[in-house]
Amino acid sequence: MDDTTAARDFYSTLFSWEVQDGPAEAGGYLMATLDGRPAAGIGPKPEGMGDMPSVWTTYFAAESADEIAERVGTAGGQVFMPPFDVLDVGRMFIAADPAGGVFGVWEAKAHNGCGVFNQNGAYYWNELHTPAYDQAHEFYNTVFGWQYKEIGDGVNLTYSTFALPGADNDGGGMMDASALNTPPYWLTWIQVDGTDKALAKATELGASVIMGPDDSPFGRMGILQAPQGEVFGVIDPAEAVGEVPTGS
Repeated sequence: MDDTTAARDFYSTLFSWEVQDGPAEAGGYLMATLDGRPAAGIGPKPEGMGDMPSVWTTYFAAESADEIAERVGTAGGQVFMPPFDVLDVGRMFIAADPAGGVFGVWEAKAHNGCGVFNQNGAYYWNELHTPAYDQAHEFYNTVFGWQYKEIGDGVNLTYSTFALPGADNDGGGMMDASALNTPPYWLTWIQVDGTDKALAKATELGASVIMGPDDSPFGRMGILQAPQGEVFGVIDPAEAVGEVPTGS
């Protein structure tokens, strides 16, 4: 973020987060909590990266960040910097898949990562929008071992969920965005109590509505661009309309 104080005000007002200052050695990093549990982080842009846009970054857990970084390179992705320790809380790196979709990897130590999800004001879903759908399947399977279930019709929507083998729940989704002519990106969805109300509130706070509100079998949803440019989605699962599609 260019302005972490402004981001603190925006997200704490929109999602009722309590945003706490990190220690001095954390370089201005802020931790957002909901009901006393970690919900998200807000960090300043690295020095010399002022032209980099503000973004939400999706992080995936790993037992060994170094091992995953090696797999990323072998599978054709790009590691922007080698894995490094973040104080005593974890080890991490930022990378991109072969098409350019950026993500983070977190090896937990003192900090396990997100501690609250699937409730209002908390993380709900992450999905990759990519013009290289089949290539993404292969890459993330090689790097993380994900398996996929197609739930789109392959005509109007090409979409799959992914999960680790034997997992009880899906880990997220992937969408073929080749028809949209947009760069690949990971989109974070936050659950809200009333999508229309959340979109209106975000607009009052200076955000712009990019898409929606739209109804779906998963909930009523919309996509926002925050005042500093980062894009994220909001969804109310209680407002779901229609049947959830099933696939192979």
